[in-house]
Formats: sequence, C-alpha cells, structure tokens
Amino acid sequence: MTARHVLVVEDDALNARLFRKVLEKRAGCVVTVTEDPLEVMTLVRSGAIALVVMDVSLHNSTYEGQQVGGLEICQMLKNDPACAMVPVMLATAHAMRGDAESLLAESGADDYVSKPILDHQAFVEQALGLMEQAA
Repeated sequence: MTARHVLVVEDDALNARLFRKVLEKRAGCVVTVTEDPLEVMTLVRSGAIALVVMDVSLHNSTYEGQQVGGLEICQMLKNDPACAMVPVMLATAHAMRGDAESLLAESGADDYVSKPILDHQAFVEQALGLMEQAA
C-alpha cells in the first residue's frame, strides 16, 4: 500500500513540524506543508491528497490578491467539485465550547482538532479515520 499524502496548511513552523513528525512517524504518511492557497488548490485538485489539515488562522496567505484564512481556503476546496470529497480537518487554538460547531458549519470542514495537539495518538486515529471514510 502506498503512503497516504497529507497536506498540512500551517503558517507556524513549530506546529508544522509537529504535524509532519506525528503524521510521518505514527501514521506512515507523506506530508507536504504549505500556506499558499494556490498550492493547496493545485495539490488537492491533482488527486494525490488524502487529507488536508487546515490551520484556521493563517496570517500570510493571499489568493488572487486577497488575504485568506483557513476557513476561506476550506470553503474554496469544498466548493470545487474536484476537491470537495477530500476530507479537511481544521486545526486551531481557538477552542472554546461551541467553537468547533460554528467553525465546521462556516467552513464546510469534515472535522476539527484543537491546538496544541496533546494526545498525538488520538490525533493520528482521527486523521486516519477521516482518510478511511473518504477512501
């Protein structure tokens, strides 16, 4: 079986490194990290991506001259027929009660994880579960 390719959309280097390490070491995934919305759309449209882990608060991402965050990029993915079936897991430090539901509803994402990731194994199981459902 070939390794599943996970796209991590993250602008914080420490978080990006943690996601990469956990997904590569514990889940055997290939991980690409970017915060460029055009690269996100291109990679997901290619059909090679099994899961997108999307930071909600991106500070340096622009698409067609407009600043965009993770929610907007997720909406773009979910509104594109070539990308809509790829699961998206939002990742955010803004994890108050009720936030998960409103972020998921607004973005169209498939799931949610709060940062920092404290239980690495639970995160891996959550990610693998999303990929299994979509396969």
